[in-house]
Amino acid sequence: MSRIGILPISVSDKVEVKLSGSNVLVKGKNGELKLDVDSRLSVKHEDGVLTVERKHNDKESRALHGLYRSLINNMVTGVSEGFKKELEIIGVGFRASLNGDILELALGYSHPFYFVPPKEVNIEVDTKTSKNPRIIITGPDKGVVGQVAAKIRSLRKPEPYKGKGVRYVGEFVRKKAGKSAGR
Repeated sequence: MSRIGILPISVSDKVEVKLSGSNVLVKGKNGELKLDVDSRLSVKHEDGVLTVERKHNDKESRALHGLYRSLINNMVTGVSEGFKKELEIIGVGFRASLNGDILELALGYSHPFYFVPPKEVNIEVDTKTSKNPRIIITGPDKGVVGQVAAKIRSLRKPEPYKGKGVRYVGEFVRKKAGKSAGR
């Protein structure tokens, strides 16, 4: 048995779920998300609880059981509460600003980076709460929020000598010792 796949997904009153064939449509206050479920699985909605069941017991079906249960659970959580990732920019002269809906980043290169987020993601820049600028990424789709955060982080990953770069808030960067001076 799949330990994740057999768990029921509780759906609140504020979330609307529509099942049609192999499609699952979830609507809530943060938007709507759609997922096409594999044909080896079936989804049932009864009394505010979603359950994912597999039709066969082969290896691929067992693997997909937990996956699709987690994807549907993330959809329900996303449209009701949303997901959030925070990035921190560390470095002298490293800046972030928001012009309209375009994120402008100065990360120590000779040119600034301009990042246009997808329409389902909201980006904020916080420069007041800490000395390092923070980029707050929110949205209903967990995968898209994580992908946007990873894309921004990849523009200047934290380096191991001084720790400069873009990192997740709370991420630990192990620092290396620099060159030792001549003896």
